[in-house]
Amino acid sequence: MGFYRDIALPRLCDLAMRNRRFVPCRERVAGAAEGRVLEIGVGSGLNLPFYGPAAREILALEPAPRLLAMTRRAAGASGLPVSFIEASAEAIPLDDRSVDTVVTTWTLCTVPQVAAALGEMRRVLRPGGRLLFVEHGLAPDESVRRWQRRLTPAWRRISGGCHLDRPIQAMIEANGFRMDRLQTGYVGGPKPMTFFYEGSARPA
Repeated sequence: MGFYRDIALPRLCDLAMRNRRFVPCRERVAGAAEGRVLEIGVGSGLNLPFYGPAAREILALEPAPRLLAMTRRAAGASGLPVSFIEASAEAIPLDDRSVDTVVTTWTLCTVPQVAAALGEMRRVLRPGGRLLFVEHGLAPDESVRRWQRRLTPAWRRISGGCHLDRPIQAMIEANGFRMDRLQTGYVGGPKPMTFFYEGSARPA
């Protein structure tokens, strides 16, 4: 959370997701990445330890210079071939069809123009490439949804623009992707903040 705030500390989402119970999510998502990988909103580099040998190059995109500096330190410790891109998800400075995998973890909740960002991700993916993601968002239970909608206006102000009520699956599918795999469910903690979507999608 806080994808567009240039802050000295990792974004709130990074801080929240440092919890050990979320490590398997990072392992599955980053560990499945292959080839030339673009990570959107790399933050402080929490995913870097989980990329496997199939990821031959990591392109770390992050608009906040201070967070990018943290990622550089994490990359130095990881030994991965990492290139750093200071840019927003809505205007990715890469050629069409130039990456094999796009990774997002707890990032789509804060991107201001999600449709534009997903369009850019689809543009840079090669045919057959994959979008790998784990995100939190709109819950299926109406009682929880009501709380998500009530809390989001205030939550956005204190958490760098994070939305609790974004329909992640619908947004991805509405912007040129088809789902290969999707798992959803609550992962501990307060329900308005912990309904998760994890999966992979390909350009339709």
